[in-house]
Amino acid sequence: MAFDYTLASMTSLRAQIERLAASGSIEQDAEARATFTEFRDALTRGEIRAAEKVDAIWNVNVWVKKGILLGFRLGQLQEMSNGGCLSFVDKDTFPARQFSASDGIRVVPGGSSVRLGAYVAPSVICMPPMFVNVGAYVDEGTMVDSHALVGSCAQIGKRVHLSAGAQIGGVLEPVNAAPVIIEDDVLVGGNCGVYEGALVRTRAILGAGTILTRSTPLYDLVRGEVYRGSQEKGLEVPSGAVVVPGSRAVTKGVLVDLGLSVYAPVIVKYRDEKTARGVELEDWLR
Repeated sequence: MAFDYTLASMTSLRAQIERLAASGSIEQDAEARATFTEFRDALTRGEIRAAEKVDAIWNVNVWVKKGILLGFRLGQLQEMSNGGCLSFVDKDTFPARQFSASDGIRVVPGGSSVRLGAYVAPSVICMPPMFVNVGAYVDEGTMVDSHALVGSCAQIGKRVHLSAGAQIGGVLEPVNAAPVIIEDDVLVGGNCGVYEGALVRTRAILGAGTILTRSTPLYDLVRGEVYRGSQEKGLEVPSGAVVVPGSRAVTKGVLVDLGLSVYAPVIVKYRDEKTARGVELEDWLR
């Protein structure tokens, strides 16, 4: 996709956003509103994003998150309607997006909503009802299935399938916190939950019901490793890993005598030709 912004104009916009974010009372400032609108529209077009991959490393664009938070400061509550029986009350700086056929995005009837300030690429499919929050980035060929959520600033790669009921957590504060990142060609199964800055690498598969958080250790039965997140970094799922819900026995404390186990996601294999054939069946839905 060709971006309209030059480096110079991007640098200028960043400087303005950071200045306004550090300012005091700006709620009634027309100039601040105009700057924010320029910022939000660039975010909606995918010309800027909350996090991006540079030299194989994901970096958080702190100034972009500051700009989103600025929008909430500037916004006023407004009654909104889609022209039908549904109505909403939200900040007027982040209304729902209106799509046209020229966008090349399928938004199937049934109550879905995408906020302005979220990028949704051509060829994305939105199955009802689903929601994409501000700052999110959803790349080409991805399907967001029914009852799925893409949280604020979450980064979703190409040809991802977010199955029914999948929850991709969002984050705005602290501004330096990494969002959830789902890389290219990942399958997120039904009722999965990916939260707290987790990074799911390319071609991984999360089986239905898998939950990933910073405090949840991930057990790799193939490589004999245990992956953990930290305060500085979310849990990372290796490329091609097939993860399913599992459990581990409690080995300390009074609960041992009760024979209890706690939840633990488990890598049971890595993606192979047979697994790939099963995933390719999703293409028929497109």
